[in-house]
Amino acid sequence: MFPRIAISLFLFGICANASTRPQYGGTARVETQRDLWQGPDSIARRLTMDGLTAIDANGDVKPALAAQWSSQSGDRHWEFRLRPNVRFHDGTPLTAELAAASLTADCQAACPWTTVRAVGPAVVFTTDEPQPDLPEQLARAQFLISRATAAGAPDGTGPFAATPTGNDPSTAIFAANDDYWNGRPFLDAVEVRSRRSIRDQWLDLSVGAADLVEVPSGLLRTAQQQHLKTIASSPVDLIALQISPTGPLADEKLRQAIALGVDRAALFNVIFQKQGEVAASLLPSYQTGYAFLFPAERNIERAAELRGGANPQITLASEDSGAELQLTAERIAINLREAGFRVQVVSSAAASHADVVLRRLHLESPGPRAALTEFLENSASTVAVETSDPENLYRAERDVLAQSTLVPLLYLPRSYAVGERVRDLRLAPDGNPILPNVSLAFSLADVPAQTSGASQ
Repeated sequence: MFPRIAISLFLFGICANASTRPQYGGTARVETQRDLWQGPDSIARRLTMDGLTAIDANGDVKPALAAQWSSQSGDRHWEFRLRPNVRFHDGTPLTAELAAASLTADCQAACPWTTVRAVGPAVVFTTDEPQPDLPEQLARAQFLISRATAAGAPDGTGPFAATPTGNDPSTAIFAANDDYWNGRPFLDAVEVRSRRSIRDQWLDLSVGAADLVEVPSGLLRTAQQQHLKTIASSPVDLIALQISPTGPLADEKLRQAIALGVDRAALFNVIFQKQGEVAASLLPSYQTGYAFLFPAERNIERAAELRGGANPQITLASEDSGAELQLTAERIAINLREAGFRVQVVSSAAASHADVVLRRLHLESPGPRAALTEFLENSASTVAVETSDPENLYRAERDVLAQSTLVPLLYLPRSYAVGERVRDLRLAPDGNPILPNVSLAFSLADVPAQTSGASQ
């Protein structure tokens, strides 16, 4: 009898200690609607690659592959010295030449710098205009460092390495990098199943087949009502209309009429269940404090005046094939028909040729100047953001929005449901889960069979 009690107390002590201290080992199972590798902030890239800099959970820039940096010539000349003894997953040493080549390939002509080159162990950037927030911009997912392998797949220096998983392109296993420069992750691996519907994700979570799944903003309240353990970021995804300045909407007044014809409040209240915030500015209110200066109310009478009797036929598409944005596009089409436009909703496959495109723009940078620069790049705007003071930022936003080619509608958070065994999950300021810091809880089911046999 005594040995059985002793072992029970021993196991209880292990479990109690495990609940407060991260444990090494285990595979976290993550499911997503998105593609594994597509897009600069895809989950595969974030697991396997690092940038020269990174943004910590508090929104501050910190060293990553670059151990230190400095600027000269009024922030027009930057030097980032690489951390020594860093290797790609295949063993290739990280060099300044490889880093410069990766950065050049990442953005080609649309770089926030004029030139980038290797100088000894440093990566050197020059810019025509001052770039005081270049360290913050280099933390963006677009600028993660990688190199092409013989097999053609990208290889990085990140906390996890992609491993072969057979012929299923929708599933991948990422093994912990034991020699990671920033310390080995607690997890042994992360298994990612991509292109999974929200219904299938939630079902897998409910039966213990998944540890982390997505929760669309419009379903966050539903998830909480179903007693799912949820975690949500600040509003980091801007839902906006991109309007073509050519074709039937070449007249700026017609584009202004579209901006005034959308009922943002209805989208916010009905489709997105009051998650996030209504937006008429490019940057969220918590970054600038001046978002209220941009009117967000619908004004269908003024829209009719601007339209001036014109009744053009226009096409509207969502660039995202997900159900949430498809429903949003249908609702916007109803709004615009009420405002006097003839609107045809077309499939996301035709978005590149549509007159109006519903887009989801991700806010990566915690700093307002870097974030606004990022948005202007995405919208092909020629407006320059000269300084980070609120007056200059407001003026730049006003000039962009006056063209009525990019119409902000809503800011949404990124939300997830988490399994019971997941510990220490935090979200980065851009809303993505920080998986290298995650651990899995210890339970009695994890005790080897021979331990219980010893109590007989």
